[in-house]
Amino acid sequence: MTTIIHCDMDAFYASVAELDDPSLRGKPVVVGAGIRGVVLSANYAARKFGIRAAMPVGRAKRMAPNAIFVSPDHHRYSEISARVMEIFQSFTPYVEPLSLDEAFMDITGAQKLLGTPREIGQAIRKRVHDECGITCSVGIASNKFIAKLASGHCKPNGLLEIPDERVISFLHPLPVSDLWGVGPKTAEQLERLGLRQISDIANTPLETLKRALGDATGEHLYQLSWGRDYREVVVDDPEQSIGANETFSYDMDDPETILSEYLKLTERASTRLRSRSLFAKTITITVRFADFKTITRSKTLPLPISSTHEIYQVVKDLYLALKLDRARLRLVGVSLSNLHDDAPEQLMLGQREKGWREAENAVDQAAARFGERSVRPARLYRNKDKE
Repeated sequence: MTTIIHCDMDAFYASVAELDDPSLRGKPVVVGAGIRGVVLSANYAARKFGIRAAMPVGRAKRMAPNAIFVSPDHHRYSEISARVMEIFQSFTPYVEPLSLDEAFMDITGAQKLLGTPREIGQAIRKRVHDECGITCSVGIASNKFIAKLASGHCKPNGLLEIPDERVISFLHPLPVSDLWGVGPKTAEQLERLGLRQISDIANTPLETLKRALGDATGEHLYQLSWGRDYREVVVDDPEQSIGANETFSYDMDDPETILSEYLKLTERASTRLRSRSLFAKTITITVRFADFKTITRSKTLPLPISSTHEIYQVVKDLYLALKLDRARLRLVGVSLSNLHDDAPEQLMLGQREKGWREAENAVDQAAARFGERSVRPARLYRNKDKE
């Protein structure tokens, strides 16, 4: 029988902030900066005030004015995440990361060597705590859906195993919103049908669900309501994209300042790209106007790249091509996709022996040793007062 573990870090970004500044422990901590930014993470002390991820920072400050708000450090999150994933890989080669702070693991073949699922789960939790200084919650079941539900129900810093004989008694009392794929719109439809608990869906004829929700959604929710999920752990699914965005504290219309922001975001995203030894072929920029209208522009290159300098040239060209003429912007973003593990180097006649790639590798090494902002593009130092 297949055994799946879902491991989810507890308030990951906030936990990293506490790890780096122990004086924060025991206090309500929120990761998110700028009145018009959004909350990326809140520790459990902050959640008692009702603060949740994706909430506007301004609203969170009104709910908990005494909470400590810290700026995100994406380079640090990537660093800790890489160490966590290495721990997972030491237990089984079948690891499917879902994000920086969670992953599925198929431990079916590891049990003869490493012990029972519960023993393996406890060992994972101990190593993450001892080696990375943060806590995680572990759900164990025979499929992904139940394992992920289980980890969510034992937070923070817990372990919950749901054997097959307990799946129905665990699953059926839960609200329909706990089903994978049920968002606000589908939840409203189910509410109108009088389906509030998962047991309600399970006890509704499949054909009735299909007529009300459509064939695909009806079938999908019916199968999940009986704890059936046949997805396998996918180990060769590469990260789809790496990105960064910034919501301004006030609407911005100065092109030079906006380009400086794009450079900062490019530096952040490309550093994460190189830390994973990846290269990107598609570069996308996002522009959100003061009226919340949002547009994107992309360019796919003939060869994948990872250099901040090269990526920024594409980002800059995409932005200038929009000819916004001092339009007021609320948010800008950079996304790197179409990712590759390697990149053939295109040789050019008369090119320098040492180029941007070597220089930026040196910058990455300096940042790892002396801090993220120890070496930065000169343009960002000229604009540091505006950050």
